[in-house]
Amino acid sequence: MKVHIPNSAFLGNINNFLSTLDLRGVDTLEITTNPKWLSVHPAVISMIASLGKSVDQKKIVCDEIMASSGHYLERMGLFNFLKITPKIKKIKVHEPAGRLIPITQIKNSTDLDDFIKNLVPLLHLDKEPNHAHAIQQIFSELIRNVLEHSRATEGAIVCAQYFKKSNKIAIGVADAGVGLKESIRQSYPVKDDLSAIKLALTPGITGTTKKPGGTAQNAGFGLFLIKSIAYINSDFFTIISGDKMYKLLQRGKQKIRLEANPFNDRYATMNISPWQGVVVGVDISLNQTEEFKSLMDIIYKFYAGEVKNQKKQLYKKPKFI
Repeated sequence: MKVHIPNSAFLGNINNFLSTLDLRGVDTLEITTNPKWLSVHPAVISMIASLGKSVDQKKIVCDEIMASSGHYLERMGLFNFLKITPKIKKIKVHEPAGRLIPITQIKNSTDLDDFIKNLVPLLHLDKEPNHAHAIQQIFSELIRNVLEHSRATEGAIVCAQYFKKSNKIAIGVADAGVGLKESIRQSYPVKDDLSAIKLALTPGITGTTKKPGGTAQNAGFGLFLIKSIAYINSDFFTIISGDKMYKLLQRGKQKIRLEANPFNDRYATMNISPWQGVVVGVDISLNQTEEFKSLMDIIYKFYAGEVKNQKKQLYKKPKFI
């Protein structure tokens, strides 16, 4: 496998990173980087960490990192996680302590509970309870979705960064499980990876049952919730599985209108080198989380209405003339 980290790979321009991603040859991993600058989203780092977890340490090769911002990959814990020690051009430039969550592996609900508890002090959100609750909810939904559906032996690989200037948090979660198509097709006929992504983002749809609204444990709500929060805040949201990438584009000044069908939103898709598992990347602006409860109420109300409509369609009695 070959991974090239470009000068910039955030969700808005993640296509540049994905276009050079070569996932053939799963026994080796070759990492190269832009020589001048590195600025990457946590989703990209989570992907690289997930790939490296399946490769023998001795078969991971990383060229010398010449970019002055190369220390960022080190601070995010990528090299410690992969157990490699590439040469890195050292400079004394650092973000404030506590503004990032380095790569963390979460294998079970106990790991998740511990992670969620430590989340607030890690991001220094102790004095901002509304922010803290929002971020805990988002992380919990994203990671629990992996633990319940991916069947990934290595669990979820997660990392994040908080940007004080824009008051925004960027989150990346990756797994090397069965992927959305295999998970969803347990309950729904799925023809391809893009169809699986559509169903996974549709409220009330879950691979554990055909029943609209799912079960108490799997309600088909997590990914829809995260996408909806990003949409309302006009942030980016990206999901990758199999050979497809779906990216929710920023809403801009468009009037807020939640959609059950993710293809009714402003979005873009891309064919990629097939990813075994699922990757989710999201940017969440914290400027509006003071109104997080009302925002959640709107999303829950829409979700309940959509599930009710699905049930009507499913159990509609035939009419005889």
